Amino acid sequence: MIEQQIAKELNVRLSQVEAAVKLIDEGNTIPFIARYRKEATGQLNDEQLRNLYDRLVYLRNLEEKKAQVLASIEEQGKLTPELKEQIEKAETMVAVDDLYRPYRPKRRTRATDARDRGLQGLADFILAQEGKSVRAEAEAYVNEEKGVADVEAAISGAKDIIAEQVSDTAEYRTAIRKMTTERGVLVSEAKTEDAGVYEMYKAFRSEVRKMQGYRVLAVNRGENEKVLGVHIEAPEEDILRYLEKQIITAPDADTAGYLKEAIADGYDRLIAPSIEREVRNSLTEAAEDGAIKVFGSNLEQLLMQPPIAGKVVLGWDPAFRTGCKLAVVDPTGKVLYTVVIYPTAPQNRVEDAKRVLKQVIDKFNVQLISLGNGTASRESEQVITGLLKEIPQKVSYAIVNEAGASVYSASSLATEEFPQFDVGQRSAVSIARRLQDPLAELVKIDPKAIGVGQYQHDMDQKKLGNSLANVVEDCVNRVGVDLNTASAPLLSYISGINKTIAKNIVDYREANGRFRDRRELLKVAKLGPKAYEQCAGFLRIREGKNFLDNTAVHPESYEIAKALLTRLGYTADDVKAGGAQGMRKKAGDIKKLAAELGTGEITLTDIIAELEKPSRDPREDAPQPVLRSDVLELSDLKPGMILKGTVRNIIDFGAFVDIGVHQDGLVHVSEMSEKFVKHPLDVVKVGEIVEVKILSVDPIRKRIQLSMKGLA
Repeated sequence: MIEQQIAKELNVRLSQVEAAVKLIDEGNTIPFIARYRKEATGQLNDEQLRNLYDRLVYLRNLEEKKAQVLASIEEQGKLTPELKEQIEKAETMVAVDDLYRPYRPKRRTRATDARDRGLQGLADFILAQEGKSVRAEAEAYVNEEKGVADVEAAISGAKDIIAEQVSDTAEYRTAIRKMTTERGVLVSEAKTEDAGVYEMYKAFRSEVRKMQGYRVLAVNRGENEKVLGVHIEAPEEDILRYLEKQIITAPDADTAGYLKEAIADGYDRLIAPSIEREVRNSLTEAAEDGAIKVFGSNLEQLLMQPPIAGKVVLGWDPAFRTGCKLAVVDPTGKVLYTVVIYPTAPQNRVEDAKRVLKQVIDKFNVQLISLGNGTASRESEQVITGLLKEIPQKVSYAIVNEAGASVYSASSLATEEFPQFDVGQRSAVSIARRLQDPLAELVKIDPKAIGVGQYQHDMDQKKLGNSLANVVEDCVNRVGVDLNTASAPLLSYISGINKTIAKNIVDYREANGRFRDRRELLKVAKLGPKAYEQCAGFLRIREGKNFLDNTAVHPESYEIAKALLTRLGYTADDVKAGGAQGMRKKAGDIKKLAAELGTGEITLTDIIAELEKPSRDPREDAPQPVLRSDVLELSDLKPGMILKGTVRNIIDFGAFVDIGVHQDGLVHVSEMSEKFVKHPLDVVKVGEIVEVKILSVDPIRKRIQLSMKGLA
């Protein structure tokens, strides 16, 4: 039973899995189930539910494949009870493929040609190993009309048949795959004298079982670029001895030598290339899954960075020849002003730029500058720090990762949002808004373009895209969105809302003014009762008709929430003013109260938590971005210096940290803790503020080595 297998794999109760599967099959989304169906699933979180869903899809596809294979073999009249049982018990697609291999329709092979020439009988004779002369037996199969000119041709054809039968035996393939995986060695060699960025892989060897994911992806890329030749050295002698032991039952018989030749040919020509492809595909799939997991984790941490609310921000898109594009946005993200200045080469009009900046800061009361970290960022930063020393206003600046800003600014979405702006102005607006609300702005960009992963262009793009879309969906629904200000791209990630409905919501808002009530959503085109159920709890309405519309309490629980407030002596005004923070203590026995109100304990606990802190943003607990007022030069850095920095990206072997010198420094995984660290994600996260020590600085290659050890 699929549910039982999933429960065992995820280490949860069968009842939890059965409930989740039922809810999924009914069309409920993962965010909705995770947030509003905790009673049914026993509080499975969104990560557990995603894993459950992935396994459910895989296992259902596996069952479907088994049914197709069984039907195909039965149609051929070759399905035995033993084979049927083996197929039904197979736990992977690979295992089913191995069992189906002998019965799968094949292209013409040397073995099929040999069978057509009537040589199956001779192959069976050799496999029987009865001690008679093979050459003598082969005389009977010589037939020039069938293309068997002599004894040698007959024996050769019989060996081709045996080689294919050996290759098609599932038991042998399973054992050889295991031996190759556990004892094989992956080898990469340079095809050219200059291996470039693949220098460390030009004469590289590693046990297959010890290959790290990032190395797998690196050698794959080198191979695709035709810089490296890559292959697996399998324990060939041991494999041949294994096959001979399984097949040769009469080692002294005349047939033994012919069988050894057929086995060696079958392995070398048919099995080895196939198994090598399978093992390398398996390595690549595992490496991709690992990289996607890291990418997803980085993306989640980036999206969940806290917003800087209530400030007028100047977005700065740095450049050389075309000038630096600036955009001022108000605390809601509305664009107030745009301008281009030329403080960088080749114009170097620094004083003119400062004059414009002083006017803009004074006129719009700019409190914060959001500087993109792209080309000319370093030079722009020096202009900013010089300016801040000259003005009376208290203005800070922050370096913002601008990855994907150019992708967004050239998109049809940006054109629709800002038809009057050029790509540079749009990019400056995006950079400003990223500091105000990273989540709301970054959802407009293809997650693959945000730049917090490794080798993302080398992996299965559909799998990567689906995984990252799930991350964005979970983040957006965890935070919730303002129904009256959210953009269509942001709305499209809300549970139950697709791109069409998101656009319809925006169109409805523009035609009818702001939403005053969640139930008004039912008037939006194509948003029916099911979609409303899925999305309502994640959409907030500030100053609406019902104060609960500005909370994460689902409309289905409004009556319970109101009864709870009445029971405990609170009013709507108390909740709105934040005066219900002692509700949990006042509620007393939750189990008893839940029974009296006709709801579950978990649901009641969630309602109380929400009413105590209505519309609480879960991003509040994350560290705020580092705001700067001065700049360090690479030449200022000295080994032993201790600085604070922001984690910008995490990869398998370490983390890149922005310490304020434009060039991020690397903390290798071995320098993260005195204790053994399996993966950097166990220690740091994107956006986290960390203290680091300078180990070394290479100004020529612009490399900074950092450490987090010995700082406590």
